[in-house]
Amino acid sequence: MKIYTRTGDDGTTGLFGGVRARKDAPRVEAYGTVDELNAVLGTAVAAAGSAAIGSVIAGLQADLFALGADLATPPGSKAKVRRFAPADAERLEELIDNAEAELLPLAAFILPTGTPRAAALHHARTICRRAERLVVPLMAEDEVGDAVLVYLNRLSDLLFVLARQENDEAGVGDTEWHPGA
Repeated sequence: MKIYTRTGDDGTTGLFGGVRARKDAPRVEAYGTVDELNAVLGTAVAAAGSAAIGSVIAGLQADLFALGADLATPPGSKAKVRRFAPADAERLEELIDNAEAELLPLAAFILPTGTPRAAALHHARTICRRAERLVVPLMAEDEVGDAVLVYLNRLSDLLFVLARQENDEAGVGDTEWHPGA
């Protein structure tokens, strides 16, 4: 199978179920940003670090493929994809709670830095927030399950905590931000 199809040469792309959409459509922007997030998580997996955290990140990457498929499938499509449910965000909350239990409480804002893996996780967190910001207007104009937005919100929190945990396990403390310093 060839990687190029030429079907997108006119500025459109195919959604699941066969509908075509402009490449700058809100739905395409949203799932494209989820894809970007997944790629940055690949960078985090490739960086040296905790095997346990690497395993969590790999699981998140699988989730993001499913989330992208959910977003790429418009309402009424006959395509069969897994739709996100409240249990998906609840699973992330459990991961957040477990990771936070091992960390010192935050006393100040921290800079997004540290080990290469922690820095990649912070980068991923910012892309996740952008994906979340893109899903909100999509929800205003088209049907998207509420659980998608909740999942992205929890995921950004989890990525922040995982970055802190990665730094902690590597013996790298949080770098606090001090206004005016």
